Formats: sequence, structure tokens, C-alpha cells
Amino acid sequence: MNLSHSSLTDEEIANQVKHGDTQQFGILVERYEAKMMRYSKKFLFGYHDGEDAVQDVFLKAYSNIQGFDISRKFSSWLYRIAHNEFINKIKKKGHEPLTFFDSDTLFPHPVAKENVEKDIDLKQIQEILNKCLDKLDPKYREPLVLYYFEDLDYQSISEIIHIPVSTVGVRLTRAKTILKKVYNKFINYEQ
Repeated sequence: MNLSHSSLTDEEIANQVKHGDTQQFGILVERYEAKMMRYSKKFLFGYHDGEDAVQDVFLKAYSNIQGFDISRKFSSWLYRIAHNEFINKIKKKGHEPLTFFDSDTLFPHPVAKENVEKDIDLKQIQEILNKCLDKLDPKYREPLVLYYFEDLDYQSISEIIHIPVSTVGVRLTRAKTILKKVYNKFINYEQ
């Protein structure tokens, strides 16, 4: 098969890797390295081993490629591996507490479709996120990063974090509310 790698989908390339063309995995790394680094920097805010974490993500993806279902999106699969790796880094460092009881998962709120309130425009949210991201609990920080910086939809975020789609909307709404409060404190402190 002599197709240009730029014309192949991620899933087609992953399928080639699954069938022994391991050289093709480099194309997937090229396509996702910058995204994984950005995700790492935003999610592992304050950690200095983001590059190592991203390398670990790609190593795990490569070693587990046989488990990838090519009927699904490669990006969601890779982000899920990254999510797990980054959570493990946080747990290891003990820097931020992670709760095992999550009421959102047990009692999902019936909100959530793609049209979350547009009360803050995208640029303002990104500015606020950059200034105040480290103040947010990871369960709120991660959906914000995936939605506003990685431009993923609710369904993809749901698959990555393993929460219902409705919970993604609830967390984004709550996170924006918390972020506004943190930002207002930040602004008042700056003045």
C-alpha cells in the first residue's frame, strides 16, 4: 500500500501499525505530539515532567495498539491513555487530592448538549484558564482543557474521562462558574 501518510486517517495508520508496519506509528506521534504536550502542560499544571508523561503516553499507546478498536476514534483512545497516565502522575506526586467518590457520575445532571451557555467568549475563557488553571480541581480542569484547548466534543470528552456525556456539560458549567470566581479574586488581587 503506497498511500501518502497525509491522506490516511489516524485509524487507518493505527490499523497498519497493528498489522506489523510499526514504522507508521511515528506518523501518529507527529500528529499528536504537540496536542499531548499542550494537554500535559494544562492538566499537569505545575509539574515539570510533562515531556516524560507524554513519552509514557506514546509508549503505552504503542505497546497497547493491538487493543485499539479501529472502528473507534484513535484520538479518543490516545487521550484516554493520556488521561490515565496524567492521573497516575498526580497520584504519585500527591500534589492534588483525587476523590474516588464522584457524585456527578452516580447522579448525573440531565443538562448537557453541545450548546453550553455562551456567557463567556472563547478568548476570554482561554485567558482566564491560562491565569487560573492551577486553582481548579483536576475534575473540573480536565474537561475545560479538553473542550477549550483541545477542541474535543462532549462525546469524546465523555469517552476519555469515563463519565456520562451529561456530566461533561455539568462539569464544564460548574468549572466556568468556579473559574469566574477564581478569576475575579485574581483580578481584585492584581489591582
